[in-house]
Amino acid sequence: MSRYSPTNLRSRLTIWYVGVLAALLVIYAVIVFGFQYVVLTKQIVHDEVQDVVTVEGLLFFDTAGKLQLRQDYFSRPQSHLLVDRLMEVIDRSSGDVLYRTPTLKGMNLGGALRPGEGEAHPNERVIRLQDGTLVLLISHIHGMNGRQLVIRLGYSMAPLQARMFQFLLVLLIAIPIALLIAGAAGQAIARRALSPVEEMAKRAEGITAKNLHDRLNTSNPDDELGQLASAFNHLLDRLEQSFDQLKRFTADAAHELRTPIAAMRIIGEVALEENEGNVSYKEVLSSILEETARLNETIDALLLLARAEATQGGRETQSWSLQSVVNEVLGLLEVLSDEKGIRVVQEGSYVSNANIRADRGLLRTAIMNVLHNAIKFSPRNGVIRIAYDGLAPTRNAVQLYVQDEGPGIAEDEYEQVFERFFTSNSHETATFSGTGLGLSVAKLVIERLGGSIYFDHLAVGARCRIELPLSRDDARTNEQFD
Repeated sequence: MSRYSPTNLRSRLTIWYVGVLAALLVIYAVIVFGFQYVVLTKQIVHDEVQDVVTVEGLLFFDTAGKLQLRQDYFSRPQSHLLVDRLMEVIDRSSGDVLYRTPTLKGMNLGGALRPGEGEAHPNERVIRLQDGTLVLLISHIHGMNGRQLVIRLGYSMAPLQARMFQFLLVLLIAIPIALLIAGAAGQAIARRALSPVEEMAKRAEGITAKNLHDRLNTSNPDDELGQLASAFNHLLDRLEQSFDQLKRFTADAAHELRTPIAAMRIIGEVALEENEGNVSYKEVLSSILEETARLNETIDALLLLARAEATQGGRETQSWSLQSVVNEVLGLLEVLSDEKGIRVVQEGSYVSNANIRADRGLLRTAIMNVLHNAIKFSPRNGVIRIAYDGLAPTRNAVQLYVQDEGPGIAEDEYEQVFERFFTSNSHETATFSGTGLGLSVAKLVIERLGGSIYFDHLAVGARCRIELPLSRDDARTNEQFD
């Protein structure tokens, strides 16, 4: 931006408005000026034509054969544009000047005859006399006493020039005054139009982390400023939600970390206070290790959550077979499933080899958390079903189902199960311990990969549905999933 350019929008709008108006006024003035000149010129020509007709009736030859003009011609009233009557009569055959008004003072009015001069009616042209005077000249052929005479009648253009100069002077005075008035009005209009923006800026500047609940006023949500305020309010809504989630996360994380630490401290203090002969240090150490494992599990889950949140197109991704990732996870969880006698059944193998472009580590973590959750809530000797299903070619995605035979999910908890540190209030799941972060990590990872995850409503058990976009190669051949 130029160093002389105004910094505020109000001044720039005013300058643009005045500039456009000035250009329009100048164009208008040029058009009107030209139109006025043409109209006045035509009026002079019309008056001169009428004057020529009058002159034709007042010319006569005296007894000496000399052409004369009756004196009452000069006493006739004339238009205010017709001053300094100039007339010259020339014999067309010989080219001799038969009559010339005294006002010419011996000067020629148009010089020698031109070929065809006076034949057209009217035949006008602008000439300049020897003294520099501009004259609008009319020529007309008139027959008299068997002779053809060319009557030249001219009037000075000084009145026309004076009239046009006055008109130009009026324009030069009126246009700047009009621009000054328009500039003041434009400044006032711009100030009034932009006052809501200034109000929004002041209100937005006063919004901090302590008052994120404040919002910008939207008196008219349908206009441009209202849409801007609404967009900013939506941004504040998301920020407030993020801050609330961060506060809850911090509080829940502190609570989850404090619980095992407090348990270890209590176990240690009790062990020290008890009589040495009655203390089983193996049991104490086992309890401490159990709480330490729980603490470590919580910290690992928090690190995974932070890693997943930081992944937004910055990590290198490759194309992986979805079934290979699922089989890898089943191998890692085989000990847990065998311990409970759980049988895992895979179905829909015709799309199970679909390729997913993702960070394999994060994808494995998400699927592991879902399967670990299914194993944890499944009864002993239960069955977990894993199914693959293709979507319509336009979706370019594949779905993975994980269904268990556990206690299921309460009707009002289908959305809450993905919240961080969520603990179900159902008495059927109260005996199952965990960090409450597994499904949160899974949801975050799946959404980072462009997919979605949710639980279907079932009467018995729970079924988690994961939808993942196919890699580009598989997307081009997705007709097999239709």
